[in-house]
Formats: sequence, C-alpha cells, structure tokens
Amino acid sequence: MHFQLSSEQTMIVDTVRAFVEKELYPFEDEVERTDAIPPELAKSIQAKAIEVGLYAANMPAELGGGGLDNFTLALMERELGRASYGLQMLIARPSNILRACEGAQIDEYLIPTIRGERHDCLAMTEPNAGSDVRGMQTRATRDGSGENADYLINGTKHFISHADMSDFVVLFAATGVEETSHGPKKKITGFLVDLDSPGLTVRRGPACVSHRGYHQCELFFTDCRVPAYKRLGEEGKGFDLMGQWLGATRLTVAATSVGRGQRVMEMATEWAATRKQFGQPIGKFQGTGFKLADMATELAAAELLTLQAAWKCDQGTMSDSDAAMAKLFASEALARVTDNALQIFGGMGLMNQLPIERFWRDARVERIWDGTSEIQRHIISRAMLRVHGG
Repeated sequence: MHFQLSSEQTMIVDTVRAFVEKELYPFEDEVERTDAIPPELAKSIQAKAIEVGLYAANMPAELGGGGLDNFTLALMERELGRASYGLQMLIARPSNILRACEGAQIDEYLIPTIRGERHDCLAMTEPNAGSDVRGMQTRATRDGSGENADYLINGTKHFISHADMSDFVVLFAATGVEETSHGPKKKITGFLVDLDSPGLTVRRGPACVSHRGYHQCELFFTDCRVPAYKRLGEEGKGFDLMGQWLGATRLTVAATSVGRGQRVMEMATEWAATRKQFGQPIGKFQGTGFKLADMATELAAAELLTLQAAWKCDQGTMSDSDAAMAKLFASEALARVTDNALQIFGGMGLMNQLPIERFWRDARVERIWDGTSEIQRHIISRAMLRVHGG
C-alpha cells in the first residue's frame, strides 16, 4: 500500500482545487449571509462542473459518470470539502444506492441523475428513529395482491438533506417484520419516489447553525402511492442497500473534513505568522505554535486513515470498522482544528468578518450525521469484541 499519486490523480486534485477556488469561494459569503443559493447560480456551477468533467465522478464511466476509483474520489472529496457545503454539493456525487437501479429505473432515474437532469436525496432518518434505522415507523404496504401491486407509503422523515433542491427521493420504509435470533426485526425496503407525488408533502425543516445554504427538510407521506416497479431492490433487502451506501458516505464525511481542516489550518498558520503581539508574531509563542503542530499532526493522521480506508475499498477489503475509524477520527479532528483556529484568531475568530466562526459552526454537524461518533465507536468496538466471541 502506497499513496504516491499518479499524474492523472495529481491533475484531478489540481483541477478540483482550481475549480473550488475560482467557482465556489467567491460566493461563500453570500450563501452564508442569505442561507440560500440562487437557482441561476446553482445551474451555472452545475453546468461548469459538467463541462470540466467533475459531475457524477463516483458513477460508472460506461453510464456517463466519471468512473473514479474510491481512492481518487477521496482526493476529490478532500478538495471539495474546502468549500461551503451548500456550494460544493452542487457538484453532485449521486447516491451510490442508485447503482441498484434495474430495468426502467435506469432510464427514469439513474441516467438522468448522472447527466445532471435529475437530482436525488436520501430519506432514512425519522423524528423518533435517528441512528436506530430498524426503528423507523414509516411503512409501505401493498395495495392489492401480486408482485405488481402498488405500495402505499405512510409516515414522516426528517433531516433530509437537499430535498428542497431535489426532484426524487431514495426512500426507505418498513415493509414487514422478520424473526431473528435477536428477536423480531423490521424488514426495510427501498423505493424511488418523485417529490411531486400525490400524498407527499415536502417542508423546509428548522434552520441549522451548520452549512447554511444546504438545507434539511421534512417529508410527510399520507397514502402516497408508489408503483411496484419503483421499488429499489428486493422487498425486505433495503437494510443491505443502506449498508453499502453508509460506507461510501462515511468516507465522504472523512475526506471533506480533512479538506476543510486543511483550509482552516492554512488560514490559522498565516494569521499566526503575521499577527504580532508583544513585538513578535504570535506563532512564536509556545501556546500558539504547539496548537499549530497539533493541528498539522491530527490532519495528517486523519488523511492517512481516510486514504487507507479508500484504498482498501478499491481492493474489496474495507471493513465497516475502517470506514467508521476514518469518519470518527477525521470529524473529531476537524472539531479540534477549528476550535484551536478560533482560539488563535482570538476575538476576531468569533466575528462574522472572517470565516473562522463559520468553519467552527459547520464542523459540529460532522460528528452527528451519517452516524454519530458514538455509533462509529460502537461499530469499531463491536468488531473488536466479535473476534473473541463477545
């Protein structure tokens, strides 16, 4: 295992970095101030991303995507992570779950999403079932008999990111109960549901302090009818689909956390080298210099964990623990880096004249979404204990 970048990977990193600095950075302050991304700006960024070949980079090349391997994709995510989340997510990386599309679903959902003609969001989380996915209350029941009977969806989803800028949702709902050695568990099934479907209401959720411009929404299903051909995968096998997606998304959180942390560290280092107190740069004071050293060390470790997990994913050897370790360490390292950076900037770090307070606020959600830090620790420790029969 070695991480020497190829000439192609170096070119991709340089291209993404240049795109982020030229096309995204200039609009960050506006998005932060208004908590919105103008539709014409979103279309412009998306069109430019498609033009330079950055759009849908995680999708297979034979379907029109970028066809990047997981290691190269992690490098790309790292660079995109330096920018405002609401803006960088316009350079879409469609949910990997869409690779499960079959038959008519491919032309109706997968291909248009890769082309940028349609936009997806993912709905798992519910008000009373956050990390407990098996505890979801949203149900899909067959209306009629036979394999081709429609489903009626009833229930509520919340914290659904980007739903206000999407036109269909990858929905997971309970479709029954199965008996297991650990007792009864709900069967989960995936569906593709257009957001303008009768019986489905989309509402903007409460404002969040993190990632302004990237909104979370609430979805309300009341006898929402979904044709059987829009079921994603086999009935009752949705939990397996979710498991495939969560590994990839945890790597995304890890990589973007590293990229944002690197940007924050660079800003803090420049400030420490030029800001003078008591006749010398504050970086020469041990209290500040040691903070910089810790920031650099933690980010280097986070990057190595992330790239190692991505490399293993390409080899087919990545475990749930590998992804969990990367997400856990990188997101918590970002929290420490942004907090230390704010301390280095002092009072100015809390002022909205500088982006430091934004980075500090934005970092908080990374330890919660896509599996809390506690969930990641549970995954890691459970795998350790399982070896000894625990």
